[in-house]
Amino acid sequence: MLIVDDTGFVKKGTRPAGVQRQYSGTAGRRENCQVGTFLAYRSRFGHALIDRELYLPESWTEDRDRCRAAGVPDEVEFATKPRQAMVMLERAITAGVPFAWVTADEAYGQVKYLRVWLEERRRAHVLATKRNDTLITASGGQDRADQLIAALPARAWCRISAGPGAHGLRDYDWARVEIRVRAWWEPGWGHWLLARRHRTSGELAYYVCYGPRRTSLGGLAAVAGARWPIEECFQQAKQTCGLDAYQVRDYRAWYAHITLSMLAYAALAAARASRVKVPLSPTAWA
Repeated sequence: MLIVDDTGFVKKGTRPAGVQRQYSGTAGRRENCQVGTFLAYRSRFGHALIDRELYLPESWTEDRDRCRAAGVPDEVEFATKPRQAMVMLERAITAGVPFAWVTADEAYGQVKYLRVWLEERRRAHVLATKRNDTLITASGGQDRADQLIAALPARAWCRISAGPGAHGLRDYDWARVEIRVRAWWEPGWGHWLLARRHRTSGELAYYVCYGPRRTSLGGLAAVAGARWPIEECFQQAKQTCGLDAYQVRDYRAWYAHITLSMLAYAALAAARASRVKVPLSPTAWA
């Protein structure tokens, strides 16, 4: 499985490539920071970061003198984080990385051009989206994600574990509804809107899904619940491999440091996997 997400690197000053006051998921607020978009690989035996892109805000790419001072090549243009995700996914596909599914949070999942791009390449995905995302219904009309789920009967919901978490098994109620007219589905492929309901608060999360038509509700839930390893990658790589322990300003130097930290973390993940006799969590997507 491939997982897309970004993380912030809080920094001082205005000279490091891509730094500005922007939202950092690491800090949970707007900070003066750099932001990197990452691609993680998860298998039954472990997970690691396999690709990275430094996010350059438009305030940077519109100021070429500032870019040159930070070592940013002239050919580097503004790219949204979902566009960066597409670049990394394309590299993974070209390199022959074996994967069955792609998943990401709603910052990426709500972006329709990313979903279309994955569909065009027949890449199965479970991408979180917002409640007000407008989707094509099974009858050919359009409706909001929350309204489609609200119309489901109580019997449509099933209790399924999303796998182990920090406090034990993550049990939620799950339901799905077909989207797109079935006649429009490619042979052997299906489209669904998936919903996850918290057992106590009733809070809902939504996912746009595309995958093999035989995929079960439990299979989609397993993929949706498998996004957390990239957060663990960020935390562990920063704590053990110095992912954020740098003072570089140059664009290329950022890539050099991040790449070496990712390599060190991948080596640790491989060493651990070599000692694992039984897969960590065999699931339908593996």
